[in-house]
Amino acid sequence: MEDFSRLSLAEVARLAAERRLPPVEKWNPTHCGHSAMRIARDGRWWHEESEITRPELVRLFSTILRREPDGRFVLVTPGERLDIDVEDAPFLAVELLSEGAGRDRRLAFRLNTGDLVVAGPEHPLRFADAADSDGPHPYLHVRGGLEALLARPVYYELAELALAEDADPPGLWSGGAFFPFAAA
Repeated sequence: MEDFSRLSLAEVARLAAERRLPPVEKWNPTHCGHSAMRIARDGRWWHEESEITRPELVRLFSTILRREPDGRFVLVTPGERLDIDVEDAPFLAVELLSEGAGRDRRLAFRLNTGDLVVAGPEHPLRFADAADSDGPHPYLHVRGGLEALLARPVYYELAELALAEDADPPGLWSGGAFFPFAAA
């Protein structure tokens, strides 16, 4: 994997566009039960209470992850569909790359799975109030109803950028869309 911090936004966008994922939205096999897997709030994947530590395996499973219309998460192949528990969001945004300023800014994120996502109208940022006291929960739409929770250091980087721009309301532009930091 290339060093994310050394990539330009154009390179990130090209790499994200080149990533080919299985057509999980077209597969409708019979539901086969539960996978005995879960994705923790911190982005770690578990199977039967043992952490899945091989990044290649996590990346593979992440490509067959789908969100059902009823909100459940499933791992789906042409032959089976298995439930998977997700404590918060199935992905975690772990790095931020920013180019430009104001309306010309573009924000790119690297996820814990290695996926690259450029925020914009197709990949919006949203900020939800937390039910607990650990502050707002910022999310990035990844694909098909799947989101990434922004890791706290990434959120702090965004907040610093927003404070420097002094927008009213506080927020940032990316890809021609404005994302206010207030919870919707």
